[in-house]
Amino acid sequence: MIDSPMRTFYLTTTLPYVNSDPHIGFALELVQADALVRFRRSLGEEVFFTTGTDEHGQKIYEAAQKAGKGTQEYVDYYANEFQKLKGTLGLSDDLHFIRTTSPHHKLAAEEMWKRCMAKGDIYKKPFEGLYCVGCEKFLTKKEIINDLCHIHKTAPQLLKEENYFFKFSRYQEKLLEYLNQSNVIVPEWRRIEAINFVKEGLEDFSISREKSRLTWGVSVPEDDTQVMYVWFDALTSYISTLGWPNDESGNFKKFWEEGYTLQMAGKDQVRFQSLMWQAMLMSADIKNTDQVFYHGFINSGGQKMSKSIGNVISPYELVQKYGTEATRYLLLRHVHSTEDTDVTWEKLDEWYTAGLTNGIGNLVARVMKLCADNLSAPIAEPEAPQGKEEIKKALEEFSFNQALELVFSLIAIADERITRDEPFKVVKSDPTQGRVMLAGLAAEVWNIGYLLGPFMPETSKKILDAIKENKKPENLFPRLV
Repeated sequence: MIDSPMRTFYLTTTLPYVNSDPHIGFALELVQADALVRFRRSLGEEVFFTTGTDEHGQKIYEAAQKAGKGTQEYVDYYANEFQKLKGTLGLSDDLHFIRTTSPHHKLAAEEMWKRCMAKGDIYKKPFEGLYCVGCEKFLTKKEIINDLCHIHKTAPQLLKEENYFFKFSRYQEKLLEYLNQSNVIVPEWRRIEAINFVKEGLEDFSISREKSRLTWGVSVPEDDTQVMYVWFDALTSYISTLGWPNDESGNFKKFWEEGYTLQMAGKDQVRFQSLMWQAMLMSADIKNTDQVFYHGFINSGGQKMSKSIGNVISPYELVQKYGTEATRYLLLRHVHSTEDTDVTWEKLDEWYTAGLTNGIGNLVARVMKLCADNLSAPIAEPEAPQGKEEIKKALEEFSFNQALELVFSLIAIADERITRDEPFKVVKSDPTQGRVMLAGLAAEVWNIGYLLGPFMPETSKKILDAIKENKKPENLFPRLV
């Protein structure tokens, strides 16, 4: 175990929008989060790990209509598809799952609204603007390029409504003060991006839609003609999952107010996660998030993944082909933590074969076969693993791929030692010296297995069990057929 003072640690992913099947980008976020959670637990910390589904809004309503299903039936189906990722990706057993259509969450969203209203930060006014259904929001001038939404490349709709607005502009200085804290956003250039956005000037933004245009959402308290914007209620899930506001002295106090809070999100979420949500928390007099980590995107064949192009890779397809543990490895080692990464099936095959079949799988099989054949007693575990501080430093910087590079460098060192020292020959010519060499190799394998714990928990367990029982395990990573 790595020495660390006992504390509470809270980690939430974003809540994916349930208008389509889970994609590989969200699988990346889940696996990164799970690796951090498992690592923090190894430090002796008490952890609250949560994810969920974002289930309101116009896109959901329209998708349900197109599918010929009731909206609740539609979101129930997709929520289940996302919940299945827990088992598919080997996520921690105590992962919490919040749905924004749950009764408790709706009450929390209403309470957040009431607190912001009581603070004088919500007001109603007529408004005309260009609305993007894909973004679920009215666009600012700089978000429209050549008359199209800069993200979805579609023409926004001109809408005139009377909506509620949030006094975002009121929190410009407070947000700058918050963002000027070092490490509040990782990577650093995303923090600079957020600061620059605020310095350009903040505009109050609409936080509701007319119910006559959109019925699928949380009703605005004391105004049944309006529903909340989907993201206003969805962001509140980060604290409703802790029982807020009904249980402010329980998990909310323990993990949000007194613990260290971390949010994980894609790089396109900076405005929502680090600006809008933080302003909402300020308005409601709730502690701000301690840190937000933004990962990059996964592209395929040099293009953004798209169903129309046909280059989408599903996490279920990954697991079906490579298995859960290999999928975790592929995402954590070969997808860059903060930059965009190009992924194709050809690359995945290469990474699997090189790192798993010919790497860790081959090393464990060779060493444990020699140990089982030549050592009569179980192998003693080393007193302390080597490389744990380097792993700790890499994960503190969210360098998941660097952490695994460190582990796999130890595999390369062990392979080189076997090639150089030829213990398979020494154990025959000088059994005593050979057994010493094999015990040393077994200790190296144990160390590798231990360090793999947060990243590939089942593989780690199989390796440590093999060492304990002094036997060759079943083939960890068979060759692809």
